[in-house]
Amino acid sequence: MASLLPDSLTSPEDHAFRLINSILARNAHIAVIGLGYVGLPLAQAFWQAEFAVTGFDTDPAKLKKLNAGESYLTNISDSVVRQMVESGRFHGVDDPTQLGRADVILICVPTPLTRDRKPDLSFVEGSARQVASRLRPGQLVVLESTTYPGTTNKVVRTILEQSGLKSGEDFFLAYSPEREDPGNEEYSTARIPKIVGGEGDKALGIAELLYGAAIDVVVPVSSTRTAEAVKLTENIFRAVNIALVNELKQIYAKMEIDIWEVIAAAKTKPFGFMPFYPGPGLGGHCIPIDPFYLSWCAESLGLPARFIELAGEINTNMPREVVRHLLDGIAARGDTAPEDAAVLVLGVAYKKNVGDTRESPGLKIIEILEMRGVTVDYYDSWVPEIPKTRDHPALAGKRSIELTAAAVKAYDAVLICTDHDDLDYARIGRHARLVVDTRNAMARAGANLSNVIKA
Repeated sequence: MASLLPDSLTSPEDHAFRLINSILARNAHIAVIGLGYVGLPLAQAFWQAEFAVTGFDTDPAKLKKLNAGESYLTNISDSVVRQMVESGRFHGVDDPTQLGRADVILICVPTPLTRDRKPDLSFVEGSARQVASRLRPGQLVVLESTTYPGTTNKVVRTILEQSGLKSGEDFFLAYSPEREDPGNEEYSTARIPKIVGGEGDKALGIAELLYGAAIDVVVPVSSTRTAEAVKLTENIFRAVNIALVNELKQIYAKMEIDIWEVIAAAKTKPFGFMPFYPGPGLGGHCIPIDPFYLSWCAESLGLPARFIELAGEINTNMPREVVRHLLDGIAARGDTAPEDAAVLVLGVAYKKNVGDTRESPGLKIIEILEMRGVTVDYYDSWVPEIPKTRDHPALAGKRSIELTAAAVKAYDAVLICTDHDDLDYARIGRHARLVVDTRNAMARAGANLSNVIKA
């Protein structure tokens, strides 16, 4: 304990002392604001660590499911949610007045971009104001939403201190970025090392102690700004390297070189190379968005973020490149004009084996094709119906077709956008007139057929 916190925390009257003891005794009440792909797994992790957890969300459909013991996430089963509810240590609410009962408040709300690719902190600011109106001495508040360096200190702290309470003395503030990887069964929330930065030594020590009670490995850093930068660096690293292989794919294709074969051979080198793979574009809640948070921040400091901007340009253009390959392939066959074609898109989730469509390139591709007059259907066992999205409202409610041999034969082309493991790609290839593969799924299935185009 002495290694985590200042030695002066020995008085039972000290707010930090009381909070520390409640965490050690598992008596601390945890509140999680935002019960999405980050918040619900985090609530589960603290529930498994024997804490009482209240989940806050504005979506009544989510709360109804949770409180009935049902899950809306593929990586958390109904049986787990049922156990959480029946234990009496978890329930979901939409009443922010209950935030005052919590000892720890974890904010896990979205941080999207505006239309002109600037940070949209409206959800963070709204949550902070809700907390501030009910903040009491002795609470720990942790922001988990991905954001630019300085948000916790300059935005969240400023709002919370409007309550009249002072950070580091009356309440404690920290930042711990989420690192969820939906669909990754090897790394649950509890198994992913947790970065923690605090506003002062007390806040850092308390947050480290809290997460250490539920997470296998906790990695403290010197400040909330550093913790915020860690998360952005991780996602920028991925975005830039994916953009690189997307660009190499186009260059090598002109040279009649298969980028997938190149990467497979290159990754046999035991040092100095890390494989990244091309695709139809970036999707998910992090990689298409987070780099621009730092780009915007750098611009405000008068510094160009050239790698980030170039990577964003390349990755953003990939759906249009895929459409070009698809329409060229249909035109080359000569029996159907591209604008009169019917196309089946396989997969609208942003990655394999999840039902998450956030920022999915599949949705962008469908929209581009339909704007060009192409008739488009989709199949995705993980996404039976396209949900309402901010960027693609016209696609909301569109339903997955039934995938049969006859259905596949009826389309002028099949476009593989998401390579879910539950598909028989070889069988699809045998029945399709043309397959445009953005994920190398056909080759991995051993279906090296003449009607397959890699895009």
